[in-house]
Amino acid sequence: MKKLEDDIDSIERINLLSGPDDKRSAFLEIHAGAGGLEAQDWSEMLLRMYLRWAEKNGFNAQIVDISSDEAAGIKSATAEISGPWAFGYLQGETGVHRLVRISPFDANSRRHTSFASIMITPEIDQTIDIKIDEKDLRIDTYRSSGHGGQHVNKTDSAVRITHLPTGLVAQCQNERSQHKNKAFAMKLLLSKLYKQEEEKQKEQLNDLYKSKKEIAWGSQIRSYVLQPYQMIKDHRTGVEVGNVNAVLDGDITQFINAYLMWQKT
Repeated sequence: MKKLEDDIDSIERINLLSGPDDKRSAFLEIHAGAGGLEAQDWSEMLLRMYLRWAEKNGFNAQIVDISSDEAAGIKSATAEISGPWAFGYLQGETGVHRLVRISPFDANSRRHTSFASIMITPEIDQTIDIKIDEKDLRIDTYRSSGHGGQHVNKTDSAVRITHLPTGLVAQCQNERSQHKNKAFAMKLLLSKLYKQEEEKQKEQLNDLYKSKKEIAWGSQIRSYVLQPYQMIKDHRTGVEVGNVNAVLDGDITQFINAYLMWQKT
């Protein structure tokens, strides 16, 4: 029975993860939306959730860029999730995630709603030829703004690359060397350009690249309600989970699997 179950799981995975990029590693980007400090704190909670999921499922995850706020949370972050099938599993997480809870930043303990957006792109094969004219790039350097570390905020080692024709931005501050940060940012930019070009070819332009949806009401793919009741619901598949602590601790596989099944129907 165990062997049959393993064979069935293998067949299902081959069917569900059959896209040309599904086997690739992935880049995960988080951006805080409407909600101020609440949204920034929510963004940091989401980052932790995905890092925990990666750890539990045998993927290697590292934060390559993060913009923290002195008051609370993060404004944005980029993480590399390395390992076979990372993009295939995480691709359905792209979209707006909504949190409802009693705000720890509200002295009157009122219920607040906040938003954050997730963007997943595949890490492309470096042998894929993508033409980039250097004149189309703006390269800026700045000081790292991550948490702690002897090297943080001492040198302008962080690098931000903007592709002017598309407006796509890639940045990295994880490495001590500006040269290494630039190389990694270029790697991330190539992945974004590859993903955008793929969507164009399919005539299904992704709103996150072309005309981004507002990170606010009406555009969320999943709601995480902690007050007045506890329930996490995916608005595409209808999957609902009452154990919110487990989900926020990285147990999102049921949402991932449900999306993969829903995508194929």
